[in-house]
Amino acid sequence: MNSILQQDLNDIEKILEIVKQQGIDFLHSMDNVPTSTKNYITTNRNLNDSGLGALSALEEFNQRLAPLMVSQAGPRYWGFVTGGVTPASIVGDWLTTIYDPNAQSTKAQGGVSALIEIETINLLLQLLDLPKSFLGGFVTGATMSNFTCLAVARQWFGNQLGKDFAKNGISEPINILTATPHSSSVKCLAMLGIGSQNFTKIKTVKGNREAIDITDLEKNIESLNGKPFILISSAGTVNTADFDDFNAIARLKEKYNFWWHIDVAFGGFTACSPKYKHLVNGWENADSITIDCHKWLNVPYESAFYLVKEQHKNIQIETFQNSNAPYLGNPLDNFSYLNFLPENSRRLKALPVWFSLLAYGKQGFQDIIENSVAMALQFDELITQNENFELLAPTRLNNVCFTLAGDHNQEKVNLFLTHLNDKGKVFMTPTVYENRKGIRASFVNWRTSEKDIQIAIKELKTSVLELGIGSI
Repeated sequence: MNSILQQDLNDIEKILEIVKQQGIDFLHSMDNVPTSTKNYITTNRNLNDSGLGALSALEEFNQRLAPLMVSQAGPRYWGFVTGGVTPASIVGDWLTTIYDPNAQSTKAQGGVSALIEIETINLLLQLLDLPKSFLGGFVTGATMSNFTCLAVARQWFGNQLGKDFAKNGISEPINILTATPHSSSVKCLAMLGIGSQNFTKIKTVKGNREAIDITDLEKNIESLNGKPFILISSAGTVNTADFDDFNAIARLKEKYNFWWHIDVAFGGFTACSPKYKHLVNGWENADSITIDCHKWLNVPYESAFYLVKEQHKNIQIETFQNSNAPYLGNPLDNFSYLNFLPENSRRLKALPVWFSLLAYGKQGFQDIIENSVAMALQFDELITQNENFELLAPTRLNNVCFTLAGDHNQEKVNLFLTHLNDKGKVFMTPTVYENRKGIRASFVNWRTSEKDIQIAIKELKTSVLELGIGSI
């Protein structure tokens, strides 16, 4: 064995103890770690011949790279719908790294860790009150979850025309209908060869809404004259957390032939709360669903799962089967995830979720969801009370979409947000809503409290004064 590797193996307990303490120190100081940084490094470091060893590498990390890190998992990082990491999810993530399985098989001499993933999906279905008629698995995020689901939808579409798109390529235009798709869904249309611009945009409900107008949807369906199509709907739009009417869509599904996909990235976890569960009523009728865990479930990046109805498992296999590997056997007799989703090499992303679900149960996640919404509404109230700001849309759930008051301040919105974020106390993201520049604060972190809302409001007021935009 290489001598430095041998020394690290001999010192493994000391190494992990030092890293553990560094992690604990970071977690305890999370409230004071900046949410943004201007630190920078040159990235042309030379690779040395002999290696430094783990502890010397850690020393260099702390000197050069750690200053690049921000409290993205902290209570005032409100950009990108970013969750944090609960203690239980850290346990699962650390153990995943230590055991380091390739989570593929349920019946193999070389490892059956996929059984943990299947059990975790079963637990998630219980948490979300979804039927066991869905099969699911873990991928890296909403993009790959949407990709997985829409790839199966693409194969389904070909099947309706007697075509096998997976084997022979797309030979017919694919009809896609959607109203307010997330950018990751549009990106998936590009990756799937459908085309990022090849979808029909459905009108949204009037009255400052982002949800599908069901009447306009049906008009567009009728114009297809019975041709199959794929519908991409939303549970929690990225700006205003708006939800499509799933019961109405389910009724359309009884009349027309289409694949119904729902992008539920964060909004699906409203099912955990009796207060907000009505927002996803009817979603159990969808053919496929995309859900992120590194958002409202508060587990480490990268973690998302897809759900596809079990009745579609044959076309899912047609889409992803490793057909040039006969030693893998019949994919239905010998289940392996490599025949059901894109990746052949798969980290056990289910384990942090498994630990979280067992550690905190249904009540724990209900409390996280309801606290997040309560914090969003409190922030909304304070924004509304300040004459320097105005809401762009009602706060329906956990996203607050606002801007500087008055059209004359529109050209200052991005400058204001950059100034605010640079202060490192709170982080939000820019957006455009109904052709107006805005700011979006997204509340999903399990740590966020009233104290954080007060800090953020103070920073907003101070930034207004510092830029000479308004007054307290």
